[in-house]
Amino acid sequence: MPTSARDAPCPPAASRDLASAARALEGADAEGILRWAFDRFDRVALVASFQVESIVLIDMASRLRPGVEVVTLDTGRLPEETHALIDTVRRRFSIRLRVVAPEAGDVEAMAAAHGVNLFRRSTELRHLCCELRKVRPLSRALRGYDAWVTGLRREQSATRQNTPVVARDDVHGGIAKLAPLAAWSRDDVWAQVRSRDLPVHALYARGYTSIGCAPCTRATRPGEGERAGRWWWEDGAIKECGVHVAGSGPPRPRGTG
Repeated sequence: MPTSARDAPCPPAASRDLASAARALEGADAEGILRWAFDRFDRVALVASFQVESIVLIDMASRLRPGVEVVTLDTGRLPEETHALIDTVRRRFSIRLRVVAPEAGDVEAMAAAHGVNLFRRSTELRHLCCELRKVRPLSRALRGYDAWVTGLRREQSATRQNTPVVARDDVHGGIAKLAPLAAWSRDDVWAQVRSRDLPVHALYARGYTSIGCAPCTRATRPGEGERAGRWWWEDGAIKECGVHVAGSGPPRPRGTG
């Protein structure tokens, strides 16, 4: 059976070249970083959670490369408001949207072994849920791409404070990973939203500052960090699902695939 262009293997990006590019692009504006990526790589995926950073990047990328490929993960536990925003963005911007879901068999086996809301029982089980609903689907989705774009910002958390604007992503086959908004502040992002009159997630108006799966996200309180509303019942745990921090969670329980 012929291999599709999407599934064809990509040559790994050279670490030395990308490190040099990261130094050169540090301080460049976000559109300049995106333009560099589109000039350098044929197959670029913008991975969107449909938080505010995603919308800013989709707006920029769709103007630079109409029909840009946008990948999003439908974990099966997203808020209704996320789906509503996805529909709005699909209508407004020139994008090719690919919605990726977890393997049904993986989720079924996980629920049978540990229950539907296993993430509340331990950090280990929470990471298992994130792995099956986010990490594995993203790994499948990125096969065949040369580079992917994310909305990470250094200001968001301690685990993200050293985020480079571009780096080799060995977790996903050595492709390039770009974070054009790495140096942006939260105020920078919202100023861009206002200047471009961009649509945003409805939960921001209810006090949310970071939005993921519905049962794992709450509004933040005054003085809390941006990601304090994620998995808020975990004391001292790293506020990451594993997509951006390799090995951020404990080993997954045995017998779960």
